[in-house]
Amino acid sequence: SSKCFILGGCYFVFPGASHNRFEHSLGVCHLAGNLVTTLQKRQPELGITPQDVLCVKIAGLCHDLGHGPFSHLFDSQFIPRARPKEGNWKGNWKHEKASVEMFDYMLTSNHLKEEFKEYGLGDRDIKFIKEQIAGPSSTESEGWPYKGRDKSKGFLYEIVANKRNGIDVDKWDYFARDCHCLGIPNNFDHKRFLKFVRVLAFKDELQICSRDKEVSNLYDMFHTRSALHRRAYQHKTANVIEIMLTEAFVKADKFLQFEGSDGRNFTLSTAIDDMEAYSKATDYVFHQILFSTDPNLEEARQILRRIERRDLYRCVAQSQPKEGQAFFTTEEIQSAPVEMAELANPEYLKADDLVLDCVKFDYGMGKQNPIDSCRFYVKSHPDQALQLRKEQVSQLLPEKFAEQHLRLYCRKRDDKNACEEAMRCFQTWCKEKECVPAKEGSDGSEASLVAFNTPAKEAERRRSALWSQDADRGRRRTDSTALKKRRKKAKRN
Repeated sequence: SSKCFILGGCYFVFPGASHNRFEHSLGVCHLAGNLVTTLQKRQPELGITPQDVLCVKIAGLCHDLGHGPFSHLFDSQFIPRARPKEGNWKGNWKHEKASVEMFDYMLTSNHLKEEFKEYGLGDRDIKFIKEQIAGPSSTESEGWPYKGRDKSKGFLYEIVANKRNGIDVDKWDYFARDCHCLGIPNNFDHKRFLKFVRVLAFKDELQICSRDKEVSNLYDMFHTRSALHRRAYQHKTANVIEIMLTEAFVKADKFLQFEGSDGRNFTLSTAIDDMEAYSKATDYVFHQILFSTDPNLEEARQILRRIERRDLYRCVAQSQPKEGQAFFTTEEIQSAPVEMAELANPEYLKADDLVLDCVKFDYGMGKQNPIDSCRFYVKSHPDQALQLRKEQVSQLLPEKFAEQHLRLYCRKRDDKNACEEAMRCFQTWCKEKECVPAKEGSDGSEASLVAFNTPAKEAERRRSALWSQDADRGRRRTDSTALKKRRKKAKRN
C-alpha cells in the first residue's frame, strides 16, 4: 500500500497529493484507537475490552489492503471493463473483498495467528476484524448478521467503516490528509466530535451518538466530502486522465504478468484471484508499460505518452439531468456515444471519438440525507438518543443531497471540426433527453472552443499581450515627460 497513491489520477493535476495508502492506514488505525478508547473510558459499562480495542485498531490498519493500482480507478473502472460479467464471474468485485483476502494471506504467509494468540486474539476476533472491513459475510439470515461480536457491541462496527450513516474514522483521516495535500480547507473537526461522543440505545440497538449542538459540525463533514469530490476527486482533468489510464491498462492487461502462488502467472485483471500476485500490482504498472519495449504494449504506451505530454482528451461539453429527472443508468451512458455519432457528420466524428463520463456528487448515501440516520442527545438527557429533523437545525441546509453531471470528451483534441461536431451532437442529445442545455466545457467557460491553443501557447500569448500593454504605457510616459521638458524650455526662452 506504500506504492499506491490514495488519489489515483488526481496526482497528475495536484502534484502535492502524493500521499499513499500506507500513510492513510496508519492514520485510520490511530484515530480508531482514539475513538474506541474514548468510549471505553467515558462509558465503562459498555464492557469494551483490550481485545476489542486491538481488533478495532487492526481493522483500521488493514481496511485498505485490497486497493489496486491507482486506488479506486482499479475496482470502479478497470476491473468492470477488463472482466465483465460472464459465467461464474458476477463482476461485483470490490477492494473491501480483496482487503479481507489480503488480510488472510498476510496471516498465513507471516504465521500471524500465533502472534495474535499472544495478545489474546482468537478466531472470533479475526472474524470481527474482517467484518469491520467488509461487513457481514452473509446478510440473508434474520437477526443479528455479525459473528465477530454480539449485538451488545454492535456500535464497534461503526468506528472504521460506518454502514449506518458514514461517520467513521476512515473519512476523518482522508479528509484531513487530502485537504492538507490538496490545499483545500477542511471544515470538520474530529477532535470536537470526540469530546461529545457517546453510545446510546435507540430502538433496541446501541449506536454511536453525539450532542445535538454538534449537528452543524457533522453537516460540515458531509459538505467537506462533497467539496472534495467536486474540486478534486471528480475534477474534469483528473477524470479524463483516469479514463485514459483505464484504456491503457485494458489494452495492456493480457501482456502484463505477475507471478503468484505455486509459480503461476496472472494478468493485471486476474491478479485479484491470487493475493501473492496481487500484492505485486502497484502504481508502478504505469512505468512498467511506459518504459517497456514490448510491441504488444505499444497502444497502451501511446496513451500513457499522451498523458505525459498533457495531450489529453478534450472536454467539449457538460450537462446534467433537470431537477426531478431520473439519473441516467450505466447502460444509457455506455450507449450514448453511439447515439450521438448517429447525429454527426461521419466525415468529422465517429462513436469511437467520444467518451461520455457520468459523475455523481452526493453526501455519501445517494439521495438520502445521512444526518437522518444519525442519533443525538441533549445536555439535560445525556442517556436518551433522539433524531433531529433538518428543519430543526437550519433553514439554510441543502434541499437535495445528490446530483449527476455529464461530461463529453473528444479523443481528437486538436481537431476543431470534430470537437465542434461533438458539441453540436451533445446539445441535440441533451435536448432529446430533456437535460439541462449543454454548455461548452473545456475550461468551464462559454468560449472554450474558440481557440485550439495548448496551455503553453495561451500563456505565452497572454504574456506577450501584457508586455505590449506595459510597453505602450512606458512609451506614453516617456512622450509625456519629453513634452513637459519642451514646454519648460519654451517658457525660459
